[in-house]
Amino acid sequence: MPRRVRPQRWLDLRLVLGVLLVLGSVLIGARVVTAAGATIPVWAAAGDLAAGTVLEPDDLVAVQVRLDDVAAGYLATSTDPAGQVLGRAVLAGELLPRAALDAVSEQVQLALPVQAGYAPPGLARGQRVDVYAVADPAAGATDTSGEVSLVLGGAPVQAVSGRGEGVLSAATTTIQVVVGLDADDVPGVLLAIGGRALVVVVRDGAAEGGPSAGPTTTTVPTPAPTSAGPTG
Repeated sequence: MPRRVRPQRWLDLRLVLGVLLVLGSVLIGARVVTAAGATIPVWAAAGDLAAGTVLEPDDLVAVQVRLDDVAAGYLATSTDPAGQVLGRAVLAGELLPRAALDAVSEQVQLALPVQAGYAPPGLARGQRVDVYAVADPAAGATDTSGEVSLVLGGAPVQAVSGRGEGVLSAATTTIQVVVGLDADDVPGVLLAIGGRALVVVVRDGAAEGGPSAGPTTTTVPTPAPTSAGPTG
């Protein structure tokens, strides 16, 4: 009878090692792909928001991101931040850090009547503004000394309402600008206004300034008008 040729044992060992290497590569690849797709939903700012802004649902958008070990430092969408106050400015598209939220807010909201022509057309919630009081007899002010006073600096705008829309809107329409400030500062702000008309100035960039400043009054004399006499 012909003799049977048996394969060498080292060939069997190579085959087993090859299969193990293939299986290991498949498992490692699967873990890499799974880890790459391990994203979580967190909140990001929908627009620039100044420090002191009381968050509303429309201020935030949900985004899927991979954060790995730092995920705990950001606010997941399972947490509702509406009603909480920003302790620092957050820029559009920035993920919302937990550290940016104030645990307790001492702010109140003060509604200020402002003539539409005395506020920028783009005035919007989330901006920081300075508010000046000016003498304007047409607006019913009793102080006609021609002084301009800063009555509130770096205040976060919480809401703007009453703005006229369309070409038929009256230029003298009064809008309501709601700002946030410390409750203890409200009497001083109202006293500094003294019935004068208000002018709102938007600061460049939401990141400027810290929490809402208390009322400070800086008097800046308005240049006196000059008149030329008749020439001979």
